[in-house]
Amino acid sequence: MKLRILIILCLLPLVNVMAQKGQPKDSVNVVGWLNEARKLPASTCLPIFFAEKFLGRPYVAHTLEINDREKLVVNTRQLDCTTLVENVVALTCALKRGNGLYKDYLYYLNIIRYRKGCNTGYVSRLHYFTEWIDDNSNKGIVAERQGPNPPFSAVQTIKLGYMSTHPNSYKALRNNIALVDVIAETEQDYYGRKYRYIPKAAVKNTAPMRKAVKNGDIIAITCKKKGLDIAHLGIAVWKKDGLHLLNASQIHKKVVLEKMTLGKYLSHHPSHTGIRVIEIL
Repeated sequence: MKLRILIILCLLPLVNVMAQKGQPKDSVNVVGWLNEARKLPASTCLPIFFAEKFLGRPYVAHTLEINDREKLVVNTRQLDCTTLVENVVALTCALKRGNGLYKDYLYYLNIIRYRKGCNTGYVSRLHYFTEWIDDNSNKGIVAERQGPNPPFSAVQTIKLGYMSTHPNSYKALRNNIALVDVIAETEQDYYGRKYRYIPKAAVKNTAPMRKAVKNGDIIAITCKKKGLDIAHLGIAVWKKDGLHLLNASQIHKKVVLEKMTLGKYLSHHPSHTGIRVIEIL
């Protein structure tokens, strides 16, 4: 309750900044999915249930970059890997923590997407997923799992810098160069922080892996690309042959449940180093 009051007070001056509610189809989708989810058995894995609602929807990048001023963009029709995960988390929270209404979904989508739940402009959005994990852990929305070892036998040392060194890749930074320094401050704040992860050689169909990664967990794929922490995101789905990734795929141009196991998927991407695992609370 205290968190809800704090965030509502924070948002009151910013209603006009963040009041984009999406197309009518979005509210129809969300209301329908939440109503359906209410009738499910208590044992249902809600993150997978909601993630599967997006299967087949087109992959579209930069759907949050459509406004000159930062607004809460709602788009259940087109997704990238981050917005897929955010939608799944917001829907899960709306049902488990709220009253399962569209306004609850909007409320949690805003909390999840912005630092401390407060939309104060472009730089308040959680652009790097490591900060997204930490910020939403502090809010009690998620918790990162970093043990036991094995399989969490590797350590990622954070060295962010991609956004500040590639400002032309981001509409808001191109249009307002002053924001680059603000982004750089966030990058510097995270420099040298360490997080445990599962190296890709260990992502196999083993008992330790099945204990370490649960159905519906968020999978964040670590990488060695300079300036980045996470290369891709998805939702964990266990099948008989091993762990699979339900994700908004740039390769397939849509949301898919990968046919190959996650271990094999990682082996096809030389820059991928392993996975971090985040539970939706």
